[in-house]
Parts: sequence; structure tokens; C-alpha cells
Amino acid sequence: MNCDPVELTRQLVRCRTVTPEEGGAIALLESMLRSAGFDCFRADRGDVANLVARWGERAAARTFGFNGHIDVVPPGDPGTWSADPFAAEERDGWLYGRGAVDMKSGVAAFVSAAISFVQESPPEGAIIISVTGDEEGDAADGTAAILDWMSANGEAMSDCIVGEPTSVETLGDTIKIGRRGSMSAHFTATGMQGHTAYPDRARNPVHVLARLMDRLASHKLDDGTEHFQPSTLAVTTIDTGNAATNVIPAACRASLNVRFNDAHDSVSLTAWLEDESARTATESGVEISMETKVSGESFLTPPGALSELVAGAIQAETGLSPDLSTIGGSSDARFMKLHCPVVEFGLVGKTMHEVDERVEIAQIVQLAAVYRRILDRYFA
Repeated sequence: MNCDPVELTRQLVRCRTVTPEEGGAIALLESMLRSAGFDCFRADRGDVANLVARWGERAAARTFGFNGHIDVVPPGDPGTWSADPFAAEERDGWLYGRGAVDMKSGVAAFVSAAISFVQESPPEGAIIISVTGDEEGDAADGTAAILDWMSANGEAMSDCIVGEPTSVETLGDTIKIGRRGSMSAHFTATGMQGHTAYPDRARNPVHVLARLMDRLASHKLDDGTEHFQPSTLAVTTIDTGNAATNVIPAACRASLNVRFNDAHDSVSLTAWLEDESARTATESGVEISMETKVSGESFLTPPGALSELVAGAIQAETGLSPDLSTIGGSSDARFMKLHCPVVEFGLVGKTMHEVDERVEIAQIVQLAAVYRRILDRYFA
């Protein structure tokens, strides 16, 4: 059975899979992999469709894993695109469409590589392909559900690659060996409403919350660590909903996001935010409450056998020696790292989430070749 990664990318892009819509993409992959001799299982949870496909024996001594997603962010106004976001139009050597880069082409490239590998060089071991429909959303019922299903059914990976678009300028220039953690905090300051002509008769929560946000944003969290850039804190909103210019509002809300390296965890950062909030409340007499949401902790797969394997395959196919990086936002590698060693490698991500998202067709073919070489070397 031949699986052309470019044609499979076209077919996947034509599936409307805005989170959590399956759009036929999971069914397409399941049918293709089953026809190639993979055992396929559904790990659906809630409204999310998830696929686990295994070639080889369960609990094999060596099991190489791949993780990816077929869900996409909304395309926005289709009229701003030069082509239908779900038509997979080809033009001047590029394939256009929502998900073309992030990351239907990555899924297609690995599926193609895995199918050709097991048919041409059946390994002593197993390959597990896991694909979710909930990476761009809350991710509560996506890869997390897949790992819960695997644990309950005796499935396990020895090592895993996540096919997110990691390359910066040229395919093969960057591998992700970790990610910063991410958490958000939402504050509500409650004071006393009053007239702006008599501010002494009110307790202005806007002034208080603005001081707190400035204090937090001005604080230097760290200088970075061996593999991570410095942690950052960004205030994202300060709002009262107050349209009146002569009224001091009773309440004010603010939010921030922290991207943190391995010098911190969400527990220590939450404690710091709580301490600063309590200090500001005591100084001002304005009550401040806080809620936090943690998207993921920072993690690192130390440079070693897995990153060397992937880097060697990239160099053999592209001639590049990739940088080992931890920059960028979160990905489903944050779940996989709890299961087995994981690195991320995929396409150049410049146009992901943009209008006219597009992938260079030659890159899809080259990515499939890198993935195939990884499998050849892993099972050699």
C-alpha cells in the first residue's frame, strides 16, 4: 500500500476540523492505517475524537510513538483568504489551507513514513501513532484522554516524537526538547464606589490593581536556565466596564499570563502571586481575590539518545545540524513527557494560524523522509 504524504495532507485539509469537530479526518486516518496492517482503537472522550493505531505487539521491548493533532483554529473570515481555507488549493509549489502547517501535513508525513517502513522493513518492535482532535482547544479530552486510554489498555511508548511545526527558517533547523510552563491569573479588586470629585470618600480599586500589575510585571523572575530563556510575565487586561467619567467603580479586574522555565513551577508562582496580592490588599484596604489556571508545567527532555537520533536523521536528509530549543508556546508534548521521553520536530511554522496558512509541498515530502529515517535508525 502506497501512502503519498502530499495527497494525504490534501485530504486532511479538506476535512473541516475546527476544534472539536472531527470532520472525517480521524475516520480517514483510521481506515488508511487499518488497511496498512495497524490495529486501530478509538480513545474518544466527551465531544473529541481520538485515534490510537499500533503496528506490532503490545508491550514490545521497543515502541516508537508519534503524537499529532488534526484539529485547527477557526479560519476567520474566508473572504480575507486568497483561497477557500478548506479547499487545499495548490499554487506555485505551495498548498494552502487551515491546518496545512499546524499540523495536518506533519500527521500525513509521519503516517506515510510509518506505513512505508512497516511494509518495507518490518521492525522488531512496535509503532504507536496517536492523533487527537483537541490540541487547539482546552486539550482536556485530547492527548490526555489518549494517555488515560493507553494506561487502561496496557499500551506504552518507549520514546515519542510530536510533529508540531518546530522549524524556524528552514526545515530541520530546530528541534524542541522542552517547553516553558504556562499559567494565567485573574484578579478582582473590590473597593468602594464614589464620585470622582470626592475620591477621599471612595476606595478606588483601579489604582490599587494597576499598582499590583505594575509590581508583578516589573519583577524579574529569573535570568534563564541552561536550556531555557528567562521567564516572562505579561499583563493582558485591566478592566472595569465603567463607561462613566465621574464615577469611581466599585470593582476592577485584571489578568496576566506567566511563561516560566524550569526554575519555577505553578505552585511556587501561585504562592508568590498570592503573597503580592495580600500585601497590596493590606496596604490599600481594597479586597483582592485571585483565580489561576495552569495550562502546563515546564519540562525538559535532556539532550541524549532521542534528540541525537532525531538530529542525526535531520542532518542526513537536510545537511543541517538542528538547534535544541525550548522556545514557543505550549503543545501536547506537555502530556507526553509524563509518559516517556519526548521531543518535537516538524515543519517551518511561519504561517500557522494565519490567513493564507500554507505549506511548501516539497517540505512535506522532505519531512516524511526525515521521519522515515528516524524509524530506520531507531529500529536498526
